[in-house]
Amino acid sequence: MPRSKRQQIVALTQTAKKTRDHKSSVIQDIRDAIDEHDALYLFSFENMRSNHFKDVRMHFREADMEGKSSRIFLGKNKLMQIALGRGPEDEHADNLRQVSKLVTGNVGLLVTSKPRDEVEEYFANLVQEDFARAGSEAPRAVEITADMVATHPVSMMEQFRKLGMPVEIQNGKVGFVGGKTEYVVCKKGQSLSAEACKILVHFGVKVAEFRVSLICRWSDGEFEMVE
Repeated sequence: MPRSKRQQIVALTQTAKKTRDHKSSVIQDIRDAIDEHDALYLFSFENMRSNHFKDVRMHFREADMEGKSSRIFLGKNKLMQIALGRGPEDEHADNLRQVSKLVTGNVGLLVTSKPRDEVEEYFANLVQEDFARAGSEAPRAVEITADMVATHPVSMMEQFRKLGMPVEIQNGKVGFVGGKTEYVVCKKGQSLSAEACKILVHFGVKVAEFRVSLICRWSDGEFEMVE
C-alpha cells in the first residue's frame, strides 16, 4: 500500500528555508514594482471584504498608457517595512523610510503609474455598504419595527427568539410581545453582538462601509501626506 503523504516527515530546516525564500521573494517583488512604476501610495482600509477588494485589484490591474499594470501588496507589515527600508542606511530609495514609518495597522501598498488625479479620485469615491461583523462598532442606532417583523413567516418566530427578539404569534402574524411597536437592535457606538449582526442580515440592514483611504504618496524620492 502506498505511503500516505500525510505521514511523510518534513525536515524543519527545509520548511524554514521555504519560508525565508517566500519572504525574500515578497520583499523583492515590492522593490521591483517600485522601480518599475512612477508612484507608491500607502492606504488604510475599513471593513475589509475580499469580494469588495477584488474590484479594487481588477481596476488597477488594467494597463495604463504605458502598458503597465499596477501592483497592490497586502500582508505582513514587517515585510513591507523591510522592503521599503526603515532608515537612511537601508531604505530602497530616498525617503521611502517615511512611508515605512506609517506602515501599521490595516494598511497596504499601491504601486502604480496611473495619473495622480485618477488614483485619488477613485479612492475618494470608493464607498460600499455591507453587513456589519460581530465586534464592530455600530455607526448608528437601528430599530426593527412591528411592520418589518410582520412581513416574515410565522416559521421564523423561534429563530427570532433565539436571537433575543421578544416576538410571538399575533393573529397569524409575527409581532412583538406586549404590543410593542419597535425593537432596538443596537445603539450608536455599541459593540455589535453576533446575534445583532444576524438580525441586521435578516432585515437587510447594512450599517458597515467598506472604505480605502490614501495615507501618503511617494514618487521619485518625494514623500507627502495625502489630505
